[in-house]
Amino acid sequence: MSECVRRGFVPTDARDFQGASLCLLQKAQTDVAYLLDRGYDVERATTFVGDRFQFSSRQRMALIRATSSHHDVMLRQEKLFSGPLQGKTLWIDGFNTIIPLEAALSGSTVLLCMDGSARDLCGLHGSYRLIDKTDSAISLLLDALACLQPDRSVLVLDAPVSNSGRLSQRLVARAQERNLPLEPLLVPNADALLWDKDCVATGDAIILNRCRGWVNLCRTIIETALPDFTFTDLSGRTAS
Repeated sequence: MSECVRRGFVPTDARDFQGASLCLLQKAQTDVAYLLDRGYDVERATTFVGDRFQFSSRQRMALIRATSSHHDVMLRQEKLFSGPLQGKTLWIDGFNTIIPLEAALSGSTVLLCMDGSARDLCGLHGSYRLIDKTDSAISLLLDALACLQPDRSVLVLDAPVSNSGRLSQRLVARAQERNLPLEPLLVPNADALLWDKDCVATGDAIILNRCRGWVNLCRTIIETALPDFTFTDLSGRTAS
């Protein structure tokens, strides 16, 4: 893994997510959120608004991933854990955690979303390979687990995704080197397993709506360990 790979890096992001383009996205997001609050599907709402502003497909994907109805934002915030996790089992959405960390380490686009979570735009869709940033992402995750101190940490990975077994082995090996308990779990569908858990580390919107509690792990790790990293701010707090 000597090749330098920038996970999720797209050169046009400098044009699409900075300066005037970002300001326009932030304003358009208020329109998308308005439609979501009135029952519109997020993809239909984003298509309607995106056509009006002639956004690129990547800008539209950012709006889809970052925007939520105010009801969903409040629901997720009510279930958010903060502080140490002694006495709890932390269920970690593996790819949903590692990939955004790899993206941040690559200096690629990571969104700060309306519900407070951090989400990437990598769009791997079932295809994953370890890169030169993977070990650093693993180290950041293990540092966070050492601070949070859950009684049990279960790392859940989608078995059908390519290289899920290799990532699981790498994570467990690095955890063992540090005497940190970490249980790997490869399953056919990670989302379905995590839906009913009471303490989940994820940024997946569907899981956040259905689980009983969650930890904003990726955002916390990036803000703590990578203080110079700049999120693409689609939190809904900046548009006038």
